Amino acid sequence: MPDIVPPAPRKARADGQRNRALILKEAKRVLAEKGAGASLDEIAQAAGVGNGTLYRHFPTRAALLEAVCAEDARGLIDTATELAATHAPVDALVEWMKAFVECLATKQIVAETTSALLSTSLDRDDESCADVGEALTMLFNRAVEHGCLRRDFDPLDLVRAVTGVATVSPSPDWQENARRLSGAIIAGLRT
Repeated sequence: MPDIVPPAPRKARADGQRNRALILKEAKRVLAEKGAGASLDEIAQAAGVGNGTLYRHFPTRAALLEAVCAEDARGLIDTATELAATHAPVDALVEWMKAFVECLATKQIVAETTSALLSTSLDRDDESCADVGEALTMLFNRAVEHGCLRRDFDPLDLVRAVTGVATVSPSPDWQENARRLSGAIIAGLRT
């Protein structure tokens, strides 16, 4: 009796890919404008698709947020790689933290976004992919290896501090405060 081989997964249709991309684009925009109060219905309407189409691609609000954050994570990972190649170690870390704060600011749902960004694993089967925490750790360790920073610090504490500034009694200028705090922490870690 011959072995039964399951069919290979089908590639998404072009219109399905377009709808998914449009939903993600509009989700970013609507979340930036309305924050955590934005409904999935608003996002579907902004994307010009029906609720069924949105739910087919993203069955839950968490799934949509995770997908939005996965795109942002790719950007932060690419930024880390670029900064490591073009900036001095500490300067690269400072600039990356600025990009991280900007990424949080575009969502207006900071705690959820931080958690999603740090837990987003980009295709673990592809060894060239990393997660955002690994990108930050790479930049931090590079600065430590160059003798620029002390090694007795968890680089993820930078993210925790920034998130704290954004969520504990946030003020309208929390982004500037977060950038200033991460800069002060990095300055305090210099050797």
